[in-house]
Parts: sequence; structure tokens; C-alpha cells
Amino acid sequence: MSETVSSPRRGRSLRLAAALTVLLALAGYVVVQYVSGGGGAPRCVVRAADGAGDGSPSYAMSPEQAENAATISAVGTTRGLPERAVTIALATALQESALRNLDYGDRDSLGLFQQRPSKGWGSAAQIQDPVYSAGEFYDHLVKVPGYSRLPLTEAAQRVQRSGFPQAYAKHEPDATLLAAALTGRSAASLSCSAPNSGMAGDPAKVRAALVRDFGPEVLPASAGRATGGSSAELSVPASVTVTAGHHGNSADGGPSPQRGWELAHWAVAQSAVLGIDEVSYAGRVWSAEQASEGWRTADGSTEAARRDSARDVHIRTAQ
Repeated sequence: MSETVSSPRRGRSLRLAAALTVLLALAGYVVVQYVSGGGGAPRCVVRAADGAGDGSPSYAMSPEQAENAATISAVGTTRGLPERAVTIALATALQESALRNLDYGDRDSLGLFQQRPSKGWGSAAQIQDPVYSAGEFYDHLVKVPGYSRLPLTEAAQRVQRSGFPQAYAKHEPDATLLAAALTGRSAASLSCSAPNSGMAGDPAKVRAALVRDFGPEVLPASAGRATGGSSAELSVPASVTVTAGHHGNSADGGPSPQRGWELAHWAVAQSAVLGIDEVSYAGRVWSAEQASEGWRTADGSTEAARRDSARDVHIRTAQ
């Protein structure tokens, strides 16, 4: 009798073990694809330091989230606001929408910051424009006395008036990391990887997006012209002035490295939506084809090439 009972049990156990093995293998495959970016869902990763080990702080997100984060940062720096303001804005958007431009929310809340038309934040169409909604957030933030010295959750709450005011605090580490990369601080880097969609890019759309996020002065009259005989390449001067006295030249009169990295990381964050194939700056290059390697040392050993790479951010669109 005991053998009759135990045999089905052994059979069930074997089937369960086999099913578990398959599930674990599938989970392992998904994790590998997610981490490597190969063959899996497109994603972007910001790290505390370029090339740092696995133990360094990092934050992974979708291309949509990276695009919105880059826009939020660009709007803040264009207004001459400090990195702390960008960090507060990013943490708020992480909590309110997970950096997605939502067309729904609590009652009539919409967009990245879940702003409400009925509360005077603007029309529904305006709020769903990331540049507009980020600008509205910053407009309210700068009216908070001493906002940059307040705890992040308190500064965000003064703007948002949320029913869960402590919720913003948990996003501060990720927002700080994002802000460090997107404002151009060299201690952090952003890289994106995505399957090759075959989508061609358009330099005119890249220029329009730069102006949309950074303002009309991001591209001087001489910028954006095709270089090297290729209509698919444009140059963005790293020393371009966004606002007077902010992100201009460095102390020695040369291009600002922070400004250059800000533009370079913005371009990588926008690569999926704009069909950007390659971004290079200061002797480093990111490319969609070798995205799994992140930022790597660029070819070009001549002194002229080094001077050029220190001055310009080169953005090449896919063909």
C-alpha cells in the first residue's frame, strides 16, 4: 500500500522539480538578457563611475524613462538651477509617474509630475508636454525658501502637496545618481543599449529636440551643419552657453567638460527615440552597435583630434 501511494508522489515531485528547473532557467535567461541588453528589452543604465565594478551604485530604466529624465534635467540646467533642483525634480517624477508621461492619474492628474488641470497647472495638453510640466515644477520649486537646503522630501512636498509626503525620500539615491550623470558631473555615466531597430535618424529632429529641451541658444548658427561630407553627423559645441553665466566656458577659458558631458548623456538618453547611432566627446565614444561596452576610448591619436574631441560633442544618427 505504501508503494502504491509513494509512486504517484514521486512522480509529482519529479514533475515539480522539472518545472522548477525550467522556470529557473527561463528566469536566468531573462536576467542575463536584461543585464547585458542583448536581445532583451531596451534599457539604459546610469552608474556612479564609468567602468566601475558591479558593486558600484547603478540605476536601470527603460529608454522612455531615460528620455524623460534627460528632458527634466535639461529644463532645470537651462534655467540655471543647481544640480540639487534637478535631483528633487527627478525624485518627484520617479514617485509620481516612474518617469513616464502618463495620460491618467488620481482624479485629473496627468503627466510626469501628475499635475492637475483643475488646480491651475495648465491644460491637459500642456501638462503632457514634458518640457512644460518640468518647467512648471521648477517654477514652483524656486518659490520655496531655501529649497536646496531642505530635506528632499520636504522640498518636493512643498510643491506637490501629496497625500504621501514621505514617499519621495526613497527615490533620493536614484535621483541623485541620475542628476549627477545628466547634469554632466564626471563622477557618473549613462549608457543605453537597445536591439537594432533599423530606424533611421534625422539630424533635423535631433536639432529640434536639443532646442526643445535646452532652448534656442543650444545650437549656435554655425552648429548643426553636416561635417565630413556626411549628412548624418552634426556637432554640438561643448562650450555653448545655455544661460548667461551658467554652463559656459571653464575657468581657463576653454570648453566646459561638465557642459559637454551633459549634452553627451542627453544624446545617449534620447538615442532610441531619435535614432542616434553614436555619440562622442572628450576622447570617449558610445555607440548603439557596441552599447554593451558603455563609453569606451575613441580612436584618433592626433593632437588635432584630441583638441576637437575636447571641444565638441559629436552626434551621429543611424542611416
